[in-house]
Amino acid sequence: MRIIVDTALNSGSAEYQNMGDVSMLQVAVVRLRRLWPTASIEVLTESPENLSKYCPGAMPLPRGIRDLWIGDREGLNSFMFTRFFKNLPAGISYRLSGGIRTLELRWPKLLSLLIRCRPLWGAGGRDFKDRLIAFFETMENADLFVVCGSGGFTDDSRKWNWSTLNTSEAFIRRKIPVIMFGQGIGPLSDVEVLSKAKTVLPKVKLITLRGGRGGPAILESLGVDTSQVLTTGDEAIELAYEARSQDLGQGLGINLRVASYAEIGSDVVDKLRPVLQQFARRHNVSLIPVPIAFHQRASDHLAIQQLLAGFDDQSDGGATLDTPIKVIKQVARCRVVVTGAYHAAVFALAQGIPVVCLAKSPDYIAKFLGLEDQFGPGCEAVFLNNPDVFEKLPDAMERAWQSAEAVRLPLQEAALRQMQLSWDAYSQVRDLLDPQRVQPHTDTSRVAAMRHECAGVTSPKKG
Repeated sequence: MRIIVDTALNSGSAEYQNMGDVSMLQVAVVRLRRLWPTASIEVLTESPENLSKYCPGAMPLPRGIRDLWIGDREGLNSFMFTRFFKNLPAGISYRLSGGIRTLELRWPKLLSLLIRCRPLWGAGGRDFKDRLIAFFETMENADLFVVCGSGGFTDDSRKWNWSTLNTSEAFIRRKIPVIMFGQGIGPLSDVEVLSKAKTVLPKVKLITLRGGRGGPAILESLGVDTSQVLTTGDEAIELAYEARSQDLGQGLGINLRVASYAEIGSDVVDKLRPVLQQFARRHNVSLIPVPIAFHQRASDHLAIQQLLAGFDDQSDGGATLDTPIKVIKQVARCRVVVTGAYHAAVFALAQGIPVVCLAKSPDYIAKFLGLEDQFGPGCEAVFLNNPDVFEKLPDAMERAWQSAEAVRLPLQEAALRQMQLSWDAYSQVRDLLDPQRVQPHTDTSRVAAMRHECAGVTSPKKG
């Protein structure tokens, strides 16, 4: 069994710098390993050393080769034939590009043969060619392609959309099943991406949604049959739930996603800072950093340091919390979490900790309303584009603070329900690939413990 896994992890130096994305990958790899203990699980990555750190036993597959081959709209043309096409008239170049793209999708073995016969220019060309051929052979011999949890199908992730859709299409053309777990869908209005998705997503065997408003409607409009779609919650819920503390935390967890795609800038930091600090002083508690992203597009720890200015000037904003489990254990110290980062909310809610979610962009509004749907009381979205938001925010924080004990168990039960749905979806994939099997090869003791807890029976803490 050979399983290829794609992720929402950023490329280059930002890869593995979002602890939410890393947590989803970790859970996906562990679950796939439990379903197929002897399988080769290969993850598209530019950082084999980080893959080994976060997912021991998973094998690296060069993402850079995939991205050059098929990652953008033009696919293989973008690097194999540029020198040739650029000297031709535009009309002829366009038609030839289309022909290469047709070969790539419909007759991949023929294209692979052409690549083997085609010399590559430049230093290192032979090594590059060998790696490209090895990548083609990996695709030809794969049994399953998995796109693990992400919030990528949005208007803010156009490059990821093209890469994922093109790669999925390539596997589908090879009659290799494609599964998408824990996806966030929408808001998505890009006409070209929607057109491409309409040709690919209906052929995906199973799409599970982590939540979010509008996702099922978008998939239905793209022609995806409702039988192919399940809403199961976020994979990271399991990682956080299993690391939960038995004791109620005492601090106020804070995070703010300062990024263009979240539509939040430094002006929001200046307005939010006194609200958080006054609340902490009134309750005589600590402000606890819970960063998720550590890359150029979003550096949560730097935003948190700005929120702490004048309250705790010695804090690094959580810069040393470089694994999902470190962030999760930090969240466990909190009685309430106020966050503009989606996975800081997931890590809290899964442990039974109420959350006040700060959203401004359509993407984050949909994400946090989806969490409200999944978890119910204990999760409240506050919209930063409301003119009186900073006057009303302390009331939302106080409601969460006073309800922390009451909502703890219901939130954990909601987490368990989603974990069960998600596990069932993974097991369903094995049914799709091997319909003749009699007994699912899952961790039955784990599933049984979940069912007992969902029924209100206390079971020992798992870790």
